[in-house]
Amino acid sequence: MKPLAGKVAVVAGATRGAGRAIAMMLGAAGATVYATGRSVRGNPSDLGRGETIDETAELVTQQGGRGIAVRVDHTVPEDVKALFERVDAEQGGRLDILVNDVWGGESLTEWGTPFWEGSLDKALLMQRRAVHSHMITSRYGVPLMVRRESGLVLEITDGFDYRYRGNLPYSLAKISVIHLAVAQAAELRPHGVAAAAVTPGFLRSEEMLDHFGVTEANWRDAAAQDPHFLQSETPFFVGRGIAALAADPDLMGKSGRIFTSWGLSDDYGIEDVDGRKPHWGRYAEEQGFYK
Repeated sequence: MKPLAGKVAVVAGATRGAGRAIAMMLGAAGATVYATGRSVRGNPSDLGRGETIDETAELVTQQGGRGIAVRVDHTVPEDVKALFERVDAEQGGRLDILVNDVWGGESLTEWGTPFWEGSLDKALLMQRRAVHSHMITSRYGVPLMVRRESGLVLEITDGFDYRYRGNLPYSLAKISVIHLAVAQAAELRPHGVAAAAVTPGFLRSEEMLDHFGVTEANWRDAAAQDPHFLQSETPFFVGRGIAALAADPDLMGKSGRIFTSWGLSDDYGIEDVDGRKPHWGRYAEEQGFYK
């Protein structure tokens, strides 16, 4: 029996990276997964990447779940409202897992530029895509959980605390998502619904592989450019951790917490798909990154 058999999940921002892997691992655990995002076959988003939610849904099904692709712009309330009306109708009112993984800030982050010299338009659009979209999605998805007095909302972020992340708009977006999880947990607790934040470590996403000019087959070659890349993890590492967390019978005991991929690995005995158990937290402490 798969641990999430019969469960229904929505992964918002499932086109690529962590979102795609989370959707796939939820599917591998038996869930029906609605994979949402803006890129569909023949109509990519303005990010110009080749991945699509159609592919993600197919990969979910290949893993043993049921993948359903729905094009949604999560900054548009009408789109999000229609998504959850569809889930409500098709799944008999059931929604067990909501993963807010929308980002879209890749081309908006101006690393090395102080906020007063950067683009205000980019900074505000980043908040719209990476924070407001999560609020909008929870606003329309959570009522399905409250109605049944069960469910789990996960906010995917970067980092596990409130320290500065090297760029003000980026830092604001990622920290805001953590507080969204904590605040949702507080308001949802009386209704039996859990909420938490989850961060991966150094994520070896499709875009990161492209950035270094390597593939998953030869990813270690990127260490010549950045030796820290040897401590990276595939998106499936956090995906497996989230699938294990979602199947935990004590979800309310986990509510309001901030989880890491390496911490979930420790808690649930998870390995990455390449057989490694990367531990970015321990490595970062050894390197003095958190001083």
